[in-house]
Amino acid sequence: MTPTIRAAIWMIGAITAFTLMAIAGRAAAFDLDVFEIMLYRSVVGFCIVLSVAFATGNLHQISRDRLGLHFARNVGHFIGQNLWFFAITVIPLAQVFALEFTTPIWVILLSPLILGERITKIGALAAVVGFIGILIVARPDFQNLNAGLVAAALCAIAFAMTAILTRKLTRTASITCILFFLTAMQAIFGLICAGIDGDIALPSLQSLPWVVIIGLAGLSAHFCLTNALSIAPASVVMPIDFARLPIIAIVGIVLYAEPIDALVLVGGAIIFAANYVNLNFGQAKAPN
Repeated sequence: MTPTIRAAIWMIGAITAFTLMAIAGRAAAFDLDVFEIMLYRSVVGFCIVLSVAFATGNLHQISRDRLGLHFARNVGHFIGQNLWFFAITVIPLAQVFALEFTTPIWVILLSPLILGERITKIGALAAVVGFIGILIVARPDFQNLNAGLVAAALCAIAFAMTAILTRKLTRTASITCILFFLTAMQAIFGLICAGIDGDIALPSLQSLPWVVIIGLAGLSAHFCLTNALSIAPASVVMPIDFARLPIIAIVGIVLYAEPIDALVLVGGAIIFAANYVNLNFGQAKAPN
């Protein structure tokens, strides 16, 4: 089996997991608010990470080194994930996923500020083209801004910050350590935010399975994506990942009677093209 086929199999798993998380997030939102969803998702994820680390003998990889960086990364991810869960409940799923694909564009723009990387001419062009794609997807009416579109756009920025800080963490921390603090810290964040009004709703019998699916799907998606990227380059993996957009559009049509919006697919394709060109020809260079 070739590396490309193996990577494609992992990406099928990632796409399935991301799609399931969106479906489960919508279902759980009938009983729980976004903070409560994040609380229970993180608790489920924490139990899984700790169990797997214990079973594989990797508990020793969890250390308190660079706690500040872990904290900053998880604040960014917590904000982004809450915005994402809110967006999937108020706007079509295809719009959310299309805007989420702008995360690499924001990585291009933010990396010089955080990592000291230089933006290449191709990278700058990709950012401009990607922004055009954003406008096509969102078609914003600045006098009547849609909260869901704003949330979806902002979650991509938060995910970009998360990706950049994760890149810094992976230089010294193991995946087990990163996932441990991801789930542990976000469980605490979720508990604080969900309980700030003094009322934390427990999952009902109907929403409990969806909460478990969210926790399992969230970890599975990133595990599959990481494995795919370890086997094949991003320029191979990314076109497969883009299949998420038409797939989630079909899910939206079948399950939620969301209308087909050709401009969302066109805008998503432009965003994808910008990212793909940058991956192949415009990677930022670290300073000398």
